[in-house]
Amino acid sequence: MSYNKGWRYIAFLSGFVGLLGVTLYPIAISPMIDASEYKKIQKEARKNIRQEDIQPGNMKVWSDPFGRKKPDSE
Repeated sequence: MSYNKGWRYIAFLSGFVGLLGVTLYPIAISPMIDASEYKKIQKEARKNIRQEDIQPGNMKVWSDPFGRKKPDSE
């Protein structure tokens, strides 16, 4: 078995890293850059769900757990 040496080794590594990048771009990088498509899909999927009805323990949908107060506007 011969080992790649010199420019062939660099070409092999570059090709492997490039293939890995091309494969991972639509799965991991693209959704992080532009999430608007996923927000639209989520909005469509949840349009008939009222969160108040499925919230466990009769809890409010959102409350600040640290009890921050809003600053007074003067």
